[in-house]
Amino acid sequence: MSKFRQSGKKETPAVSTASLPDIVFMLLFFFMVTTTIRDVSLLVKMKLPTATELTKLEKKSLVSYIYVGPPMPQYTKFFGTEPRIQLNDQFAKVSDIPDYILAERAARDEAEIPFMVTSLKVDELTKMQIVGDIKQELRKAAALHINYSSRKAVEQE
Repeated sequence: MSKFRQSGKKETPAVSTASLPDIVFMLLFFFMVTTTIRDVSLLVKMKLPTATELTKLEKKSLVSYIYVGPPMPQYTKFFGTEPRIQLNDQFAKVSDIPDYILAERAARDEAEIPFMVTSLKVDELTKMQIVGDIKQELRKAAALHINYSSRKAVEQE
């Protein structure tokens, strides 16, 4: 019986920190894999119009975005306050849209090209003339799948 009796007090062992670097690296890799980096930095102000009937796009990787709106305050000195078109990270003219669409098609697999969608993110105060001009250029480039981005309207009771 003396085997099981503890006459002296035994200290509790310290917590092992040997696996701590492994845990830190697993968390680091997890956040590196799951975090997305913004592809485009906006050069135009964007307040999307509201809508009631919305549908989500299925494959966002097949969407090409065209942003339209007044330039951000830091760019108004150079570009004025009139709505401008933004393709990727630069301002563009309406005549640049077909080249942009062709470049987007060239970056995709041939099987994905029929499923490509062009999404127009247009500020709610932008005049429709520039949107009509963009649509004409999209027709010339045979980009007929067009989506208008909007935000969900808040229902008032």
